Amino acid sequence: MKRREFITLLGGAVVALPNAARAQDGTRIRRIGILVNFPPDDEEAQARIRAFAQELQTRGWIEGKNLRTEIRWAGERAERYHEYAKELVALAPDVILASGSPSVAALQLVSHDMPIIFANVIDPVGAGFVASLARPGGNTTGFTAFEYNISSKWLELLKELTPDLKWVAVVRDPLTASGIGQFAAIQMASSSSALELTAIDPRDPVVIKRAFAAFARENNGWVIVTASTATAVYRDLLVSLAQQYRLPAVYPFRYFTTNGGLASYGPETINGYVSAAAYVDRVLKGEKAADLPVQAPNKYELLINLQTAKAMGLKLPPTLLTRADEVIE
Repeated sequence: MKRREFITLLGGAVVALPNAARAQDGTRIRRIGILVNFPPDDEEAQARIRAFAQELQTRGWIEGKNLRTEIRWAGERAERYHEYAKELVALAPDVILASGSPSVAALQLVSHDMPIIFANVIDPVGAGFVASLARPGGNTTGFTAFEYNISSKWLELLKELTPDLKWVAVVRDPLTASGIGQFAAIQMASSSSALELTAIDPRDPVVIKRAFAAFARENNGWVIVTASTATAVYRDLLVSLAQQYRLPAVYPFRYFTTNGGLASYGPETINGYVSAAAYVDRVLKGEKAADLPVQAPNKYELLINLQTAKAMGLKLPPTLLTRADEVIE
């Protein structure tokens, strides 16, 4: 079902707003569009958008007073991105927030001049979204999730957990540049060892279930879940299958680990949306997206779910637990 909704900047409540270009007190109302790569009922997505809205409010942008926001939730449905991108651009907002790579790709196909600020995008230069990090050019800039070399860190983490590691299933989206790039980085990191990699496509729940069952049946291995819209949307399924088949897994973001995943290493996802709000504020005040450099996270966090480790019968190295930013017990 299409979602044509306005969001307030307080708590994510949904309200209908008038079509007037100015508020009753004569204040000019600025418009923001948001294209989200999650379904509307996703708690992680709601937290991100809420943080974005609250940061805008601290900068003086009040929904219904001087701001009007419209949001689209595309989720895992690939066909929705282009449709919703056209709808948002047709509304002529002053700036659009793009959540994730699929949103950026769809919006850039529709508009080459409307300012686009992205959050949590992987390798925007490699994806062709910007010319460079320092000088993005065009109409797009924002905040990255990480570069591809973080994928090798996930493999290093697995090796630390299991020194005699031989088989690894890599859950990656083969139809996106970021999915291909992350898998390639893992392949390169494993080239000097005798590791055997198995690729799992996460875009279909039936395929995911079948692939996990086959991997668990044939190999006593581990799992790396890479970052993508599909793995985020199906994270509950991925975590539950890893638990069901007792396959220790490493994930890219904390919300996998807090939901029962064994371990994660990556940036804190909410911060990217707070930072994106700061860029949106600057664009609304007259700056150009092309003049705002793309920025990377300044902190990455390691989370370990000790409860999950115990359920799987794993004895984790004390040095790893000491190094973790957070241990869930």
